Amino acid sequence: MEKNALGKSAKIVSRLGFGGAPAGLKDYVREYTPTDAAARDEVSRAIGRALELGITYFDSAPGYGAGASEEIFGEVLEGREDIFVATKVAPNHFADIRRSLEESLERLKRPAVDLLQLHGTSYSEEQVDAILKSGGVADQLDQLREEGLVGHIGFTSEDNNAAVYALLKSGRFDVMQICYNFIYQHPYEPSRPFGSILEAHHMGVGVVTMRTPTSGIVQRWIQYVNPENTFDYTPALIQFPLSNPLVNVALVGMRTVAEVEQNIATANDLAGRVPLDWLHERYVNKGT
Repeated sequence: MEKNALGKSAKIVSRLGFGGAPAGLKDYVREYTPTDAAARDEVSRAIGRALELGITYFDSAPGYGAGASEEIFGEVLEGREDIFVATKVAPNHFADIRRSLEESLERLKRPAVDLLQLHGTSYSEEQVDAILKSGGVADQLDQLREEGLVGHIGFTSEDNNAAVYALLKSGRFDVMQICYNFIYQHPYEPSRPFGSILEAHHMGVGVVTMRTPTSGIVQRWIQYVNPENTFDYTPALIQFPLSNPLVNVALVGMRTVAEVEQNIATANDLAGRVPLDWLHERYVNKGT
């Protein structure tokens, strides 16, 4: 399994990460119930297989099924000190981050998490002010880190607005988790160049990408234009963010052992990477 350092955290992690949303959310992408014992067992086996095959980065959140994802992770990952566990705190819990974290630690069965992230979709200017002001959210995160309950702090966003850049430039965060895939390429446009991934790299902030296989959007589109589904696009979709050298971890949600094995085989196929500079060329100089 390919590994690298996660930004200025210097933690060595697998470039393919295990995303926890499908473990906790009901009917995420396809039918699934986290309270069903057989379904939970299947996810647990998938997590165990991921460990065996070298995945070390595991991402969850209280919002994934009201803690169900964290509970499943905790059942399988308890006692493992050779991995990197990330979770989040939702905006409605920013006023009491400590309580949210303590509940997460109980579900995860860990004394501390390697990364605690602000769980956001899009941040407003007012939210950024509340995060960065003296005595604000970032100061709460720093306090938890000083107490050893959190190794590193970060934020997640599906946006690429001014707020994302403000959070990056504040120097308060170690990791950014951002939506970046074959459809949503806005965080990285190398032909300009611009994008929050480039800014994160400049600031030494680790980059974790989510919705790697596009959360089924490309697959639905292909189903529409190619009803026979003559080609499985999933490996190509996973290879896209992994082809970006500035991406430290590409998260993929997995529920079955078969998915884990297939996705790890894809990630290990370095010949499947795409040179992004070539991909973004608009004109080709054929010479004379």
